[in-house]
Amino acid sequence: MPSTPTPTPTPTPTPTRNTAPCPPGPAGHPRDRGAGVEPTRRALALGALSVPGLLALAGCASDGGGSDPTAIRIVDYYNTPADDVAINGTFEKCAADLGLTFSRERVPGDQLVAKVLQMGSSRTMPDLLMLDNPNVQQVADSGALAPLGQYGISAEGLTPAVADLGMYQGELYGIAPTVNTIALFYDVTALEEAGVEPPTTWDELREAAAALTTEDRYGLAFSAIASYEGTFQFMPFMWSNGGEETDLDGEGVLGASGLWADLIREGSVSRSVVNWGQGDAMDQFKAGNAAMVVNGPWNIAGLEADTPDLEWDVTTIPVPALGEDSVAPLGGEVWTVPATGNEERQANAAALLKAFVAPENQLYMAGERSTIPGDVEAAEQFASENPDLSTFVEQVSTARSRTAQLGPDWPRTAKAIYTANQRVLVDDTDPAEAFDEAARTVS
Repeated sequence: MPSTPTPTPTPTPTPTRNTAPCPPGPAGHPRDRGAGVEPTRRALALGALSVPGLLALAGCASDGGGSDPTAIRIVDYYNTPADDVAINGTFEKCAADLGLTFSRERVPGDQLVAKVLQMGSSRTMPDLLMLDNPNVQQVADSGALAPLGQYGISAEGLTPAVADLGMYQGELYGIAPTVNTIALFYDVTALEEAGVEPPTTWDELREAAAALTTEDRYGLAFSAIASYEGTFQFMPFMWSNGGEETDLDGEGVLGASGLWADLIREGSVSRSVVNWGQGDAMDQFKAGNAAMVVNGPWNIAGLEADTPDLEWDVTTIPVPALGEDSVAPLGGEVWTVPATGNEERQANAAALLKAFVAPENQLYMAGERSTIPGDVEAAEQFASENPDLSTFVEQVSTARSRTAQLGPDWPRTAKAIYTANQRVLVDDTDPAEAFDEAARTVS
């Protein structure tokens, strides 16, 4: 059967300074799919961090990195060419319009939260801080972020789920200009040759995966790795089956885990999925080792660049029964204003953020990075202009925030979910036993 590709390590980026003249505005920019978003964005290593550790950030004021209140210091983990075009270009335009300058420090994704802790303890918090959305409530709970309402930034125009990404205790602490989610990619030719339609229900998924499985190819690939990526990929199956993160030993969760186990036991999915991140799963699809793959739009650029002759399409993730909603998790990064104690600098940072997340800039950044605008009207326009991403716009419309129910407690539950699935898929543990233990660990 197909072998697992060896992931290429991501080089550690170095800080850069950007005060270049403003480029042309977002309108009219062509899409650039020369690079994709790093899949490790779903795998931040927050599981080892505790809330008390983050609470140490409270009251850690700083001058934001210098005496000039118009020089805004930014920390994020974007590090691809497409990110630089979109993020730098938008910040350059907005900063020039506001009479500000900025510098960006780019931190590897799996080191960002640790970096935030270090900056908090050394009183060197940046003026704008990007966080992966599941981490926002934990950091807000520490008192390290400034509420955005005081600066005239609101969630107006965003769907409730997108707004939830930056909410904590009823206040907006961050905003996501673009979001993403996952759907089901499929090899059009492989499905035609097997005589199967793109699956819409779980039964159809099992039948299609079996029909597409050959001596040299699995029918389906997904990521079940022991990290937040594995939980991220499990959520559509769990939520669409009525499972809830507050009821880990409930039938909805057990049924979803049982489906994954059945697909592996039936030979339609490689057992190696327990070691695959989302990028690895997509690599299997690119190599022809899987006819379908659960994945996100951040990998489309690489898919097109690496397999230009592959005819592929995307559909929403199958649901237990026909007519039910496919409910997937919202991915994406949230921009925040740390509470540095320098009111003038915070106000300038907030003004830059407000301009950065304007709907026209959301459209531009979404096009450059194969993500979805957070603004409802901008997303509708984006779908009409980018039909190959319209499925993701549809999936986002019913997507949920992972922290909406559990808030700062989400990371602990996410770890319990991927740990239980590892037991099910690696050790053949019954889902009821594995998730009963998971429920006890978070109770």
